[in-house]
Amino acid sequence: MQLITLFDKFPLPVYTPVPDVSITGLAFDSRRVQQGDLFIALSGAPTDGHKYIPDAIARGAAAVIGAESIEGLSVPYIRVSNSRQALAHIAAAWHDFPTRKLTVIGVTGTDGKTTTTSLIFNILKAAGIRAGMVSTVSAVIGDRELDTGFHVTTPDAPDVQRFMAEMVTAGLTHAVIETTSHGLAQYRVDACNFVVAAVTNITHEHLNFHGSYEAYRAAKARLFEMLPSSGCAILNRDDSSYEFLERVCGQKPMIRYGFHSDADMRPLAVTYTPGGLRFTITGAGQHFPVESPLVGDFNISNILAAVGATVCALGISTEAARQGITALRGVPGRMERIDLGQDFTAIVDFAHTPNALRVALETVRKVGTSPSGLPRGVAGARVAGRVIAVFGSAGARDITKRRLMAEVAAELADISILTAEDPRTESLEGILAEMAAGAESRHGVEGQTFYRIPDRGEAIRFAVSLARPGDVVIACGKGHEQSMCFGETEYPWDDRMAMRAALSKLLGKSGPLMPFLPTS
Repeated sequence: MQLITLFDKFPLPVYTPVPDVSITGLAFDSRRVQQGDLFIALSGAPTDGHKYIPDAIARGAAAVIGAESIEGLSVPYIRVSNSRQALAHIAAAWHDFPTRKLTVIGVTGTDGKTTTTSLIFNILKAAGIRAGMVSTVSAVIGDRELDTGFHVTTPDAPDVQRFMAEMVTAGLTHAVIETTSHGLAQYRVDACNFVVAAVTNITHEHLNFHGSYEAYRAAKARLFEMLPSSGCAILNRDDSSYEFLERVCGQKPMIRYGFHSDADMRPLAVTYTPGGLRFTITGAGQHFPVESPLVGDFNISNILAAVGATVCALGISTEAARQGITALRGVPGRMERIDLGQDFTAIVDFAHTPNALRVALETVRKVGTSPSGLPRGVAGARVAGRVIAVFGSAGARDITKRRLMAEVAAELADISILTAEDPRTESLEGILAEMAAGAESRHGVEGQTFYRIPDRGEAIRFAVSLARPGDVVIACGKGHEQSMCFGETEYPWDDRMAMRAALSKLLGKSGPLMPFLPTS
């Protein structure tokens, strides 16, 4: 492709002439540059790509895009206002603007994004629509399911546009994209032409990256700023972000969902059944019953958001919505039960924020499970056995949530086991000390109501060894993730496999080996 073609109708300022040079590919990592590639030098964390322009040229880059004023290069250099944002638009042009040929729905929020994205995808499929999905778990394109990475965030812009182009090639008409705050702040989903945008909630998370809650919230709001005037915003009326996002949306069409009396769409007659949830959705011109195998009030909100994005915004039938909601049995690593025949309940969940941990613990408190593995109880009931929670807090990330998560667990769990969760380059002992201080501030007693066990595998083993009939052991923070970072090394890790390893050893059954960590 000719470089000048990529800049046709380019929406950002360009400060230097664009030459007519042939380009054979795109690269923003100098180590992956091949002969004839266009190298885009990205500004900002973790490293400044402008430093690697000489290396990219040495590897065969035919031209370079950057945001700094640079002269004297041996290849054409095009200066733009924002190279990260430019990458998204260049990638879209490279793939012939695939999202212009798709109906694109974006989902953001702190908690519940993946579940809501999956619900929307299932509803579209139930309606007979050929839809694809890009979530932090996987990308689903036709009959193919692709892993989107070890640690979860929105894929980089070239990958997003490549996924969209593959959807077009596969004959799909709709796409659902889970959009993280990092992805939005780094322009990874710019040029995606969203027509529907939904938010789950915006709570305490990623302040290490964004600097403040306000900046984090503003990053999430970019999804709604990208909506055209005819696009539809799906807002959570129960969440503290509602008023802010309502102002951001201005005169754009909005559907407000939630338990709040002012919500456009609300749940009625909620029943917690042995099979999950049963309730009626009413408002926004709708009134119909739904059943879901998912549990917890938070999943009622996720279902409402999905219905708002499909039935209300896109005109999908209520029958398709009902079928799609019922069909989603669960999302990997989200309240996922691990059952090897033990007389207590073992669950793996992704809860890695204070709010998500609170919701997870409240859910097992409210609904509980019987020794047979079936949910029991009604709203307001209390699980008969104890709740034993295993969790950590990531290093080189938001440090303020460490105490907060330990405080939440001290209030809602009977026993908390503090352990590793991607300590990265930080001292694991230091992280656990901060968490222990949080537990003690809520009257936790080390050795009685909470424990520090650095090795996550040993922590899970200890948790299941404590469990009595009717108890719930819940390992939070990793969910479906497939690695854990110590230093700068990613070690293979899966909480679900670890839970199975611990249970099989407890029960004297054959099972997987506990994955190795450097703390083992």
